[in-house]
Order: sequence, then structure tokens, then C-alpha cells
Amino acid sequence: MIDHTYALHTVWTGNRGEGTRDYRSYGRDHTLTVTGKPEILGSADKPFRGDVDRWNPEEMLLGALSQCHLLSYLWVCTTVDVVVTGYVDDATGTMVQTSDGGGHFTEVVLHPTVTVAEESMVERAREAHREASAKCFIAASMNFPVRHEPTVVVANAQLPA
Repeated sequence: MIDHTYALHTVWTGNRGEGTRDYRSYGRDHTLTVTGKPEILGSADKPFRGDVDRWNPEEMLLGALSQCHLLSYLWVCTTVDVVVTGYVDDATGTMVQTSDGGGHFTEVVLHPTVTVAEESMVERAREAHREASAKCFIAASMNFPVRHEPTVVVANAQLPA
């Protein structure tokens, strides 16, 4: 086993001069930084008094799952002789807010559309999602299902008229 350690610096920038005097008195804005990388401007989601122009934690979790699957999938494809020439994902997630003010994700569904070089690769490309899911570090850390509804297309294939 190999341990990997990650470090992130978060700074709350939402103090409007009164701190957290009450629920409406403070902003949810914050900045995330990692040495040598661009800052990420974060906030809460709009229903929680956040700034819609900034990333919220729920979107960042969804992004992490989508990215992790993408990277795992590309690696798996190299091991099963599938040449991927394009990949896009329209991921969705469902979060339930509970009556006590908390909440949790109940599901994330990844909708990758993968373009492969040849027709003979389509079935292996579909199957590779299963192994990629098992190898995704982020998905393996979740306590809710991360499902996949992939579409595989062939590069430069003629669509039926």
C-alpha cells in the first residue's frame, strides 16, 4: 500500500464586519488554494445564501467524481486496447436536505459520451466503465451509489439518415 497525502488551504472571505452574529450577517464566500495552482472561488449553493457565481462544495464533489472516473477510464482503456479520441460527461447528483438542517447525497450519475477510434472497440469501451468505476479513488470513498450511463460512439462514423 502506498499513502498519498494532499494539502489544501481554505480561507473564509465572507466576514461582512459582524462575523457570524446571525445567519444572514455573513457571506459564504471562501477561497481554496493549492501551492502553484489557480485559486478556486467557493461559496454555498444559492438556497443556503451562497454566491451563484462561485463553485459550491456539492458541485466540487460532483466534479471530483466526474474527473476521477474520466482519468480511471482513460487508463483502463489503454489496458484493453481501446483508443479513446473524445470524452465528455454531463454528471448529475441528487442531495437530500434533512429536517435537522443536514443532508447527504443519495446518488450521482455520470453520463459520459466516449468516442473511440474503431467500431471493434465499442463493446470493450462500454465494459471499461465497470473497471474504471472500481478503480476510481473518489467513488470508492463515497457512501452513496455512483452510477454510469455511458454512450459510446465511433469517430467519424456516419449516422443513419
